[in-house]
Amino acid sequence: MRTRSGARAGVTAALAAALAAGLAGCAPVVDEPEPATSSAGTATKQLGELTVAAAGSMKGYSRNRFPHWRRTGKNCDVRDSVLQKDGKDIQVSGCNVVGGSWESVYDGQVFNDPAQVDIDHVVPLANAWRSGADKWDDSKRGDFANDLTRPQLVAVSARSNRAKGDQDPSKWKPANRSYWCQYATDWVTVKHYWQLTVTSDEKAALTDMLESCT
Repeated sequence: MRTRSGARAGVTAALAAALAAGLAGCAPVVDEPEPATSSAGTATKQLGELTVAAAGSMKGYSRNRFPHWRRTGKNCDVRDSVLQKDGKDIQVSGCNVVGGSWESVYDGQVFNDPAQVDIDHVVPLANAWRSGADKWDDSKRGDFANDLTRPQLVAVSARSNRAKGDQDPSKWKPANRSYWCQYATDWVTVKHYWQLTVTSDEKAALTDMLESCT
């Protein structure tokens, strides 16, 4: 089971390798640089800046209101970009990922078939809708659903992704406790950038998770 630092190091190494290889046909989705990884201290400060509010209504929600996955090249899309970022020994056809190895940071499961890997939105689309995204237009919701710059997209096991659903950290946390600090940091980073709200229970759970960081 990977540690927080190991998981982040693996992500960085895999992404660097993919960029160095110049995977054919892959066009970048965004032209802004990847930001430095947020520290637990930064996340704690950002959490204090988030607006606390009751969860909004699900009225009008549909995953189709968050268009994804965007194309990133011939026969490939944002899903392929995340598979490249989070995997090892990646095999591609063009820039479509057809093989490799992935360890789910949520529960430690390892996969060698990309078809067995889910791409999770760290802040679920339905949670974002209840947290303020219902006020956005579909174009901005698409930017959120395909955000490769913030730590919003991660390759995980289907089982953990289904168990999580649209729940916030007060109701669901990764089975891999060593990942809790990184999970809370990533959650806050995403919500802070996109100016989404948190519930009081959600904030309390995130505070506890961040206090466990070493």
